[in-house]
Amino acid sequence: MNTGNEKIGAVLVVGAGIAGIQASLDLAESGFKVYLLDESPAIGGIMAQLDKTFPTNDCAMCILSPKLVGCGRHPNIEIITNAELEGIHGKVGNFIVAVKKRPRYVDEKKCTGCRACMQNCPITKVVQPPEIIPVLLKDSDLKRVAPIVQMRKNQMGSLLPILQDVSKAFNYLPADVLRYVSEELNVPLSTVYQISTFYNAFSLTPKGKHTVKVCMGTACYIKGGKRILEAFERELNIKVGNTTPDLMFGLETISCFGCCGQAPVVVINDDLHGHFRTANVPRLLKHHKEVGHAEVET
Repeated sequence: MNTGNEKIGAVLVVGAGIAGIQASLDLAESGFKVYLLDESPAIGGIMAQLDKTFPTNDCAMCILSPKLVGCGRHPNIEIITNAELEGIHGKVGNFIVAVKKRPRYVDEKKCTGCRACMQNCPITKVVQPPEIIPVLLKDSDLKRVAPIVQMRKNQMGSLLPILQDVSKAFNYLPADVLRYVSEELNVPLSTVYQISTFYNAFSLTPKGKHTVKVCMGTACYIKGGKRILEAFERELNIKVGNTTPDLMFGLETISCFGCCGQAPVVVINDDLHGHFRTANVPRLLKHHKEVGHAEVET
C-alpha cells in the first residue's frame, strides 16, 4: 500500500527462480520490504543448474550470479528458504499468509555450506545392520579371480588395477566377483561400485567378445555415421549399447576417435576402419565371426 511517499506493508514473492529473484530486486529497489519464499534449501531454481541459455548460448551462471549476490545483500529482501506457503487469507492490499519453515538444525547465519556437520552428526536412531549377501562364486570364476586379487592384495591403491585385471579376465565386472573383491580387500562394496561405474572402460553387464564402436562425431555423422550405425543394428539385431545373445558382438558409439580425415570411422576391438561404408558391415562381421570360431576350435 502506498500512502503519499510512504510505502506501507510488504510483498511476498513465492518461488526463488530467476523470475522471482528479478521481481524481488525490482520491488526492493522501489522501496518495498520483500519476503522471497522457496521450498528448496537455496535460491536460483532451475537456471542455477543450467550451463547455457537458449537461444543466445550465454552462460547461465554469468547471468544469474550477480542477481543472487544482489538479492542476498539487499537490505529490503529477506530470503526464506526450505519453507512452503501453507495458507493465505485477507483481501487485496491486506493479506496474511502462513508459512511453514522446515528446520535445518544449523545456524543459517554461521553456515558456510562446508557440510562438515553432516560428517560429525551423531546418529540419533537405531540403524539395522544391512543384510549380508554371501559370496557365491563358481569354481571356474574363483580360479580366475583369486590369483588376481592375491597378486595385488597387499599393494597400496590396488583396487583399480584389480578391477582392470578382472575386467580383462571376464570381459565385464560380475556382481559376485565384485563382492569377493570387496571382502578380500576389506573395502566397502559401495566404494568398489563407485569406481566400477565411474570409468567407461568398466561394464557391469556382459560385453561382446568383439566390441564395435561407430564414431558419431560431427565429421563422421555428416558422412553417414548414423546410417552405418543403423546397418550394424540391423545386421546384429540389437540396439546400440547392447550385446548379441551369443556374447560375440557388442555395439557402442563414441563421440570422436580423433581421425576426422578418415571419416566415417568404425573401430572393432583395436582395429580402425576409415572411410567405412554400410556395404562393408556384413563382410566385417563375418570376418570376426570366423576368427572367433577358429579360436574356439583351437
